[in-house]
Amino acid sequence: MERVDLIPPPADEDAPAADRVRDRADALAAAPLLNCLLREVALPVPGRPGVHRLPGGDRLLRVRGRRRPTAPELYTDGRWQRLDHTGLVKLVADELRHHTGLSNHELPAEMIDSRDAVAALLAARARTAPPGDPYLRSEQCLVTGHPHHPAPKARGGGPVAGWLPYAPEAHARFPLTLLGLREDTVVQEGDTSALDALGEAPPGYRLLPAHPWQLELAARDLAPAFADGRLIRLGTTPFPAWPTAAIRTVYAPGHDLFLKFSLDVRITNDVRRLWRHDLLKLRRVDAAAGRALADGPAAWLTDRGYRTAGFAFEELAVLVRDGLRGRVLPGATPFLAAGLVEGFAGSPLDGAADPAAWWQAYLRQVVPPVLAAFADHGVVLEAHLQNSLIACAADGTPVQALFRDAEGVKVLPEVSRAAGWERLVYCLVVNHLIEIAEALAERRPGFAPWPALRRELARHDLPEIAALLSSPTLPAKTNLLLRWTGADGADARYRPLPSPLAGD
Repeated sequence: MERVDLIPPPADEDAPAADRVRDRADALAAAPLLNCLLREVALPVPGRPGVHRLPGGDRLLRVRGRRRPTAPELYTDGRWQRLDHTGLVKLVADELRHHTGLSNHELPAEMIDSRDAVAALLAARARTAPPGDPYLRSEQCLVTGHPHHPAPKARGGGPVAGWLPYAPEAHARFPLTLLGLREDTVVQEGDTSALDALGEAPPGYRLLPAHPWQLELAARDLAPAFADGRLIRLGTTPFPAWPTAAIRTVYAPGHDLFLKFSLDVRITNDVRRLWRHDLLKLRRVDAAAGRALADGPAAWLTDRGYRTAGFAFEELAVLVRDGLRGRVLPGATPFLAAGLVEGFAGSPLDGAADPAAWWQAYLRQVVPPVLAAFADHGVVLEAHLQNSLIACAADGTPVQALFRDAEGVKVLPEVSRAAGWERLVYCLVVNHLIEIAEALAERRPGFAPWPALRRELARHDLPEIAALLSSPTLPAKTNLLLRWTGADGADARYRPLPSPLAGD
């Protein structure tokens, strides 16, 4: 049976199905929003577990649960009153206006859009079978999504019918649209030969696959190119592609190929275009990441190159990425790390007979390559949950880590060592390892993951490690405040988060 767990079900199991979906969607959408509010704005009340003071209006908020808080209640008129998702959004907006002195009408709408998207995804999943492949199940299980973002499932505010056919969380799969791009307008770099194997272009044209949703979004801008013959339609691929957790990146199992597209939709913090400045540095950054992971069992999924149109450089760009065969160790099965946190049928995290041994194996695969890349090559991998895969043996033991996405990689000295280290700690420790550790501990009451994490980090001879292990805090990205203040999505800002590593 499929799992989307960690949020309590509605109290009334006899309620109509529509009410159960509504309540479930409210709970799933509230959890990451509450995580943001509690991390970035609210203050815990000493001696009162689950109670937090909201400094904007000096009000009290009470929640249940810790890792995925739910059932928010506001202390009003001498009693606790339950907040539904709409009430929570209003409360958050009020607090942020007090806290920042700024107004923002866009983000509350995104929060509502995210909650409505969750409801649509739950309904779609109820009538659609998950993929049989366990790797694809792990990529397509993220109904809650980013655990510390105020609107992780927002889809640009468009109608459900426009995005649901392409949603990984709805177990979507679909053929790609094949375009012919006139040869004199082709712009490409790196190895894009895999694209030519997806179909056949007529003389004078090169094959250009496109994401059908992006074509719909960019239809008006591209109409002149279709009219004058710079673009022609060649049908669709004879095989389906599976959208991964990144939504705009798809996997074609038959060709063992990942393709990453532009998508003119804001998802979490950014409009998900393949931006020109990122594409122009792609090969250099990708090569640096590949060299940093050349030794040992860990693997880098190479971004081989890109192809696009000179007249629509960002809108039509497609990036070619390594597949899994030949990169994953023989006999091992890869899983998306974010999927382990969310939960899905067949997750090795659920099946770990000995959580301590499983966790130690996980750490031995994930931590050394990321720290070695930084120490020996000056490469800062964006090793967060969605860019990290863990391959497990048949018994579920982690045996290999794989990393992807050159777009998020930073290279010293283009960023300072201090800034690079802060980003590494946030991505690897806060966003990744702490989330896995807490998910494992939640499933196995009494299991303490922090001593093993401290030991693994202490094994590595970096000057920053001692300070990391002795610091009372860790850097936590402030996604709620970033979005409320209208900061650039790539402009990471951090606030201190109490460190579970301190004092163990």
